[in-house]
Amino acid sequence: MVDASLYLAFLVAAIVLVIIPGPDMLMILALGMRHGPAAGFMAALGVSVGLAVHTAAAAFGLSALFAYLPVLYHGLRWAGAAYLVYLAVMAFRDRSALNPDEDDAPPRTSHWRCFWRAVLTNVLNPKVIVFNVAFLPQFVNPALGNVGLQLFVLGATLVLVDLMIDGPIGLAAGKLGKLVRNRKVARGLNIGCGTIFTALAVRLVVAD
Repeated sequence: MVDASLYLAFLVAAIVLVIIPGPDMLMILALGMRHGPAAGFMAALGVSVGLAVHTAAAAFGLSALFAYLPVLYHGLRWAGAAYLVYLAVMAFRDRSALNPDEDDAPPRTSHWRCFWRAVLTNVLNPKVIVFNVAFLPQFVNPALGNVGLQLFVLGATLVLVDLMIDGPIGLAAGKLGKLVRNRKVARGLNIGCGTIFTALAVRLVVAD
């Protein structure tokens, strides 16, 4: 199904790529520390689902559509930036940490909401699709046939590696947030979370 030596090389490369801190990890850390361990894990799961969408899009040649219609690429990019700005504004405006009856609790939010925030943030980043198009085919051996299936196996492996690494990071971030939870720290986490979302939005817009 896949070239064993190429697959081993891909597995090592995937682990290194996931471990290196990037926008997805910042998102997971921010949501985990702000909303708790379960939210951090759900954010990691959301990133993995978004990554699965991107690998499927890459396998179906969506990058070729981006090349043919650059406006689609830029439209998706600006939509992603706008969504991140929206998340930043919501974090900056969150006053739940100032409620004296909830000093020791993280701001209330649905864990599924954190999941969908992570999914949307990842899916609305077309750069991930472009990266996968450049990255995945390097580990495909056309001589084995069924290139699409090989891309699927590699993509599924990348998603699994991402969840195995980012999942525990999300849980750890949530536990750390709970340990330092108080009114001032919680408000600081909201500000920090909003700052991270703002920085990610700017990066998505200005990065080549």
